[in-house]
Amino acid sequence: MKPVRKRTVKKKKKETPAWRWYLRIGILLGVFGFIVWFLITFKDGISYYFSSKFDKKDDKNVVFDVRNVEVMKRHDDMLFGIDVSHYQGPIIWDSLNLMYNEFPIDFVFVRSTMGVDGVDARFEQNYKQARAFQFIRGAYHYYRPNESSVEQAANFIKNTKLEPGDFPPILDIEEMPKKQSMDSLKVGLKKWLHIVEKHYKVKPILYSGEHFYKTHLKDDFADYEVWIANYNFFVENIKPEWMMWQFTEKGMVPGIRTKVDVNIFNGTRSDLRQKLIK
Repeated sequence: MKPVRKRTVKKKKKETPAWRWYLRIGILLGVFGFIVWFLITFKDGISYYFSSKFDKKDDKNVVFDVRNVEVMKRHDDMLFGIDVSHYQGPIIWDSLNLMYNEFPIDFVFVRSTMGVDGVDARFEQNYKQARAFQFIRGAYHYYRPNESSVEQAANFIKNTKLEPGDFPPILDIEEMPKKQSMDSLKVGLKKWLHIVEKHYKVKPILYSGEHFYKTHLKDDFADYEVWIANYNFFVENIKPEWMMWQFTEKGMVPGIRTKVDVNIFNGTRSDLRQKLIK
């Protein structure tokens, strides 16, 4: 007997459900929309990147460079500055002029002290050089929440000589307390601020991240000028209530080998002079 051949039945292809098509179309439209938004929002930064002026040595930093240039273009009627510490290593001060070959550096903040006994290894040199190269300069103290506020104030005063034309003293508070309550931390911060104000005869400036400041400090320290750090890629403009905005920690500056924090002063040169020590 001849073997009976089985008839092969072709399976019908399952149709893709309509909702999957809609999902795919939605994703494509979303991606396309994001690209269009990015090109429009960061058009100046993108244009600058492709210009012959832009230094493309560090390709890993491209996105941040584009954003940095865009933010600075939007605020080109204001003043720009950087802040440095021993982490930046030796600085070639006579190369410290234009950021991204276009934006002048008007001021430099230098870390002075940390906690009850820390002194930045390069503070004295950096602070002298900032004045020698005619930058408006400022000094800040990094506050350690679990150490004595009175001793921290004494450490800053002992190691930091401020002169007319300098920024007022700056208190940098970023850490949450581990051995005390937030209310206790606020008491300590106020002690530091009062002691330092009494010594220098000028009201200090408060530095913090935006979230930390809004959540823990804003209501109790509303009468202090604030220098706010916010590196959010989608924050594009300085807020009216900020004296200064640290908008990136990934700036590139001639004369400094590492990335550096970049800041915007919320005003003109005339406005800035009014803020300085008389």
